[in-house]
Amino acid sequence: MTMSQSGGRRRPPTIHDVAREAGVSRGTVSRVLNGGHYVSPAAQEAVNAAIRRTGYVVNRHARSLITGRSDSIGFLLTEPQERFFEDPNFNVLLRGCTQALAAHDIPLLLMLAGTEDERRRITRYITAGHVDGVLLVSSHSGDPVAEQLRDAGVPLVMCGKPIGVGSKISYVAADDRDGARDMVRHLVSLGRRRVGMVTGPLDTPGGVERLAGYREVLTESGIELDERLVTSGDYSRASGEAGAELLLERAPDMDAVFVASDLMAQGVLTALHRAGRSVPGDVAVGGFDDSSAAVAASPELTTIRQPYDRISSEMVRVLLAQIGGEDPAAVILPTELVKRRST
Repeated sequence: MTMSQSGGRRRPPTIHDVAREAGVSRGTVSRVLNGGHYVSPAAQEAVNAAIRRTGYVVNRHARSLITGRSDSIGFLLTEPQERFFEDPNFNVLLRGCTQALAAHDIPLLLMLAGTEDERRRITRYITAGHVDGVLLVSSHSGDPVAEQLRDAGVPLVMCGKPIGVGSKISYVAADDRDGARDMVRHLVSLGRRRVGMVTGPLDTPGGVERLAGYREVLTESGIELDERLVTSGDYSRASGEAGAELLLERAPDMDAVFVASDLMAQGVLTALHRAGRSVPGDVAVGGFDDSSAAVAASPELTTIRQPYDRISSEMVRVLLAQIGGEDPAAVILPTELVKRRST
């Protein structure tokens, strides 16, 4: 190994060392590092083996000066910071996206923007080119971030079907409406006829689509829709508890409740227990997500499983394709009913 001029420390290997070790030109190594275009499989394998042997590490700053890219991706959550720590779904998505990008040796930057000022500052940061693209999670309709990033030409993929932001925005979503239909059909199949619902926020795709699925199944089952049996939450545990209290006050004969998130369903269970209602004896409870909150609940929740691993990997795949020049794309993934002790 070559020693540095000023001391005895070994200098880090360079692209020239990799080329020499692999027996190829410096240009071939550069093409491998930038995606492997116009490189034979044998040459690519030789370069990758030389990188492992020499311990070469890409100088991302130097490469960004040449390519105009930051070689990093932003994970942007437009919710209050406390929601990130309370709701297990966000952490699952973050972990999945981080792992999917690690396979491409791309770091992920977590960005929390729960206030208007935070959204303004982070939008400026993103549009200045500090990340190559954005994975946007939990954006409400009326939130200008998605449109601002799209209009600025920033590659963008949303988690969940966009509402009120026009077209040409990529997204990956679970089939919220079909999942809701599966849950409500299950509750009705148990003989329950006074089925309540605590919805998510009705300016979010999950809030709108899950409510639509609930209404469709009650109608097709010949059960009269009673708006007293529907109330909205914000996906927090506290809102589920408050929602259940309101439903019990409006409709004491409620015998089942579909809750649009597992975390809210924990709050629903608390309110039912406090009111002396047994679960599932008096009231059957179904959630949505199949998050850690479902198995932490007492009793464990029957719920709708969202395929978070696939959602994360598809978000990364679609974003990297967009960065590479492909058009925006939409991906909708199936959900699954998971039966436990709450129904």
